[in-house]
Amino acid sequence: MHLSSIHHVALICSDYPRSKRFYTQVLGLRVLAEVYREARGSYKLDLALPDGSQLELFSFPDPPPRPSYPEACGLRHLAFAVADIDACVAELKAQAIAVEDVRVDEYTGRRYTFFADPDGLPIEFYERE
Repeated sequence: MHLSSIHHVALICSDYPRSKRFYTQVLGLRVLAEVYREARGSYKLDLALPDGSQLELFSFPDPPPRPSYPEACGLRHLAFAVADIDACVAELKAQAIAVEDVRVDEYTGRRYTFFADPDGLPIEFYERE
């Protein structure tokens, strides 16, 4: 088995228009495709990251809330590599998005921070070299 990369990560949101705005306008992801699946009462939005990986954003009628605190087994957070963490934090704060203080990874020396998407999913920005 030879895995080469992550192709996509799938997320289920509680408010499709709000999450679509967040991922496209706040985070700047490019829309590849958007489909309304009438039989499921659900949208599927394919979003592209610059490296070719994708986020799939789904809406479903009445999804259960995501258990977060204490953290449940499963996906812990999404982490995006960024070139300039200070500029990214400033952009988020300018849009009234709460961002944790920037910290330094004790093992790599890289700076990182966390914030949340509209459904409370933790998102990390990790400063690359």
